Amino acid sequence: MTTFRTIDDLDSGQRLLVRIDVNVPVEDGVVQDSRRFARHAETIRELLADDHAIALLAHQGRPGRTTFVSLAQHADLLADHLGREVGFVDDTYGEDALAAVGDLESGEVLLLENVRMCEDELPEESPEAKAETEFVRTLAPKFDAYVDDAYSAAHRSHASIVGFPRVMDAYAGRVMVDEYTATTAIRDRAFDGPITLVLGGTKAEDTIPVVERLADTVDRFCLGGVVGELFLRADGYDVGYDVTGTDLFDHQWDAHQETIERTLESSGDCIALPTDLAYEGDDDERAETTVEGVTKDRPFLDVGSGTAERYADAVADSAAVFVKGALGVFEDDRFADGTVTVLSAIADADCYSVVGGGDTARSLELYELEEDDFSRVSLAGGAYVRALTGEPLVGIDVLERG
Repeated sequence: MTTFRTIDDLDSGQRLLVRIDVNVPVEDGVVQDSRRFARHAETIRELLADDHAIALLAHQGRPGRTTFVSLAQHADLLADHLGREVGFVDDTYGEDALAAVGDLESGEVLLLENVRMCEDELPEESPEAKAETEFVRTLAPKFDAYVDDAYSAAHRSHASIVGFPRVMDAYAGRVMVDEYTATTAIRDRAFDGPITLVLGGTKAEDTIPVVERLADTVDRFCLGGVVGELFLRADGYDVGYDVTGTDLFDHQWDAHQETIERTLESSGDCIALPTDLAYEGDDDERAETTVEGVTKDRPFLDVGSGTAERYADAVADSAAVFVKGALGVFEDDRFADGTVTVLSAIADADCYSVVGGGDTARSLELYELEEDDFSRVSLAGGAYVRALTGEPLVGIDVLERG
């Protein structure tokens, strides 16, 4: 269980520095709305009701990527969710930012510029080193306390995550607490029945260690996406390698072959693999093939309908289900059947359920699945994976030591 302080422990009427995570897709320069704005708006609304003055820190993209943009649009989107004005300054800790912070009054919200535009933010360094940066040393004295609501960045040892808690009173926001509680439930809670973990997506290197480390905790793993094909390859099937137009399999196989083969040998009884796969046929329609006797000559884009139904049956018989990653290319409705079938089964099941990862959460929106039908829809990716496997999260550690 956690031992960090939460916003319930704050005295009212303080000047707060609040870290949120509204890192979202950017399409043709336009920042897209997402659940992240709605979730953080709930925390901010609660803090405003307690008469706090709030300055927000957040990031968007990384230097050199098309998603690395100013947070000016984010302020407008957040204002829409809050139903009130959110100020914005295109500065993070320079004179303009400090002047805007100085003018903040109780009940007001200010968003500072993208923290990744600060040289001090990105390098992965110790909390002690981050606490000594000019960024932290300049901004921290202007506030009474720091609130971290950015659970999805809790695995990053960046200045805005780990530096401020070393020099300020630090508290966890609602998103931080709720996400951490949900994603650690697989190791912190006892369930009266089978635990099922559904793993997919393209980043097999993130999910392969999950299978190995949770083999003694999880009763069954249902695999799809890249990780499913890689395990099929280890099981002797002619899939799980790159063909023309893909660059997803071979480098991950080379890096993790030994782990995959070892895990399959030691824990194969609890690992469910696809028995059929879907691909784009010659008529551009969805087509399916069994994995028996198949030779891979084109990309596979989803698990087959038989696999999806088998996984749905496993979900229906579970006391708890955790999901990380989609089972197919759900953005294309021809190849969404696997993901949607399993998510729909989870929504209908009488079980504790956590759906994790930004892409998987987006599939709920695309196919009009109700968030309330799941115990938690987690917006975290890397932090979720680490929480599942019990790895420490530096953003949690600094709050617990604060």
